[in-house]
Amino acid sequence: MAALSTNGSGQRFAGQTALVTGAGGGIGGAIIARLKAEGACVVATDLSLRDGQTDADHVITGDLIDPAFADGLPSAVQKMTGRLDILCNNAGIIARGEITQASDDDLRRSLAINVEAPFRLSRSAIPIMAAQGGGAIVNTASCWGLQPGPSHPIYVMTKAALASLTQCLGRDHAHQGIRVNAVCPNEVNTAMLRSGFEIRGLDPQAGIAALNQSVPLGRIAEPEDIADVVAFLASDDARYMVGALLEVNGGKPVG
Repeated sequence: MAALSTNGSGQRFAGQTALVTGAGGGIGGAIIARLKAEGACVVATDLSLRDGQTDADHVITGDLIDPAFADGLPSAVQKMTGRLDILCNNAGIIARGEITQASDDDLRRSLAINVEAPFRLSRSAIPIMAAQGGGAIVNTASCWGLQPGPSHPIYVMTKAALASLTQCLGRDHAHQGIRVNAVCPNEVNTAMLRSGFEIRGLDPQAGIAALNQSVPLGRIAEPEDIADVVAFLASDDARYMVGALLEVNGGKPVG
């Protein structure tokens, strides 16, 4: 179960183990750094991770599209570290374009990574957490799953499903001391965002500069802005929050 806040000692997660998916991305790396800085033992997972790409305590590589891998990951973490207190379902992909441009593979991969993997990981982690007396699951959903934006129907649909799953699991498992919540970012300055500009033949720096002007706070999010909220939701500081969908958007609406 999430530990009590430690009055500024910076060790809210001392003695706890966290599993972070999508560890090779910008948000995943920031989550790992933040949880480790506050005392957690962090297990990172991604399809592949280069030497030095993550400073997690342990690394398990594998494909979340593989049901057997996703199903077995929480128990593998428990065997490796002795427990599992925090699950960060952070892995995700973006399929861009209108539905008439979407392929079957776009749909299959997006559903598998953005919806099915969090479902399988949560289903396997919840019994482990319940036996320990509680825990926290934090999903990386999206503002776009709450207020649909244009030309991303597959992404919007899958993130809406993840948001709904968050609310359902939060309600169903609160009595076991397991809190399930989600962070819902808008644009974040990551390689994934930059690749979207590159695919369209645009300069990523110019694209981000334009996006910065569209945000009331004056800039799009950095990965650390999202990681800080994930750490909050995973901690006992959020002890009375269940099924929450926290928008972290700098005041910018989806559109």
